[in-house]
Amino acid sequence: MCIADEPRAEQYLRHVNYYRLGAYWLPFETDHVTHQFAEGTELDRVIECYTFDRLLRLHVLDAIERIEVSIRSQWAHHMGMLHGPHAHLNPTLAKDRRRWERNLQDLHNELHRSYEQFVRHFESKYDDSTPPVWAVCEVMSLGLLSKWFANLKPSQTRKLVCQTFEIDHEVAASWLHHLTHVRNICAHHSRLWNRELTVTPMMPRTKPLHLVPEMKPQSRGIYNTLVIINHMLSIIEPDTAWKKRLVSIIEDYHIDPKHMGFPTRDCSLLLR
Repeated sequence: MCIADEPRAEQYLRHVNYYRLGAYWLPFETDHVTHQFAEGTELDRVIECYTFDRLLRLHVLDAIERIEVSIRSQWAHHMGMLHGPHAHLNPTLAKDRRRWERNLQDLHNELHRSYEQFVRHFESKYDDSTPPVWAVCEVMSLGLLSKWFANLKPSQTRKLVCQTFEIDHEVAASWLHHLTHVRNICAHHSRLWNRELTVTPMMPRTKPLHLVPEMKPQSRGIYNTLVIINHMLSIIEPDTAWKKRLVSIIEDYHIDPKHMGFPTRDCSLLLR
């Protein structure tokens, strides 16, 4: 590997960690056993890939935050309107009673850890075991919200939560689980760019119809995630520049989209 600037290389290796940075030069190796690099491989290019991946994680995390807040709002609204202010305490709304009990315990734990003012106010003023559904949703993690939605029995409620996003409720449950997985990767600063994801999203069958040909079946790359995010953000924030910024990051760092699972090299034609 060519190292043009040794002090810069030392600086990165001191603060990034050799083994962490090593994951980004794997695509440049011609033989992983002997760690031989393709001719012309430069450390500066490896660092560019590392920097791109960091920007990609931040960009994806920013989008998932907005999706999480929106899903929370839809879930709390329809649960409250159809089943009452403490619908989350009703075990008859759950497919699996034991899963509901575990989810409820997790919710109590999150409420106990929360420093939100409304939680402290509720505890000092009311005798109910938890705040109403439109309040408790604000302390739920995306993972817990995903579990709660997946265990929700009334199909009509599930359909109403998903109606805004024009997706089937079974697909929505899969997507929430998948986005939780991706969010955790981003939150723990793990490599995302060319990763093979272990939790993959369900492919839509009919709705939204335009996503059926855009998504890539059996892919474990980040491409399908980006398609999902772009679809949901276009509904939450119709004038969002998220897609434009994503394409710009990929092109600015000269990233080959095939490493991200894209079906073509021209990322500007995708994510319509």
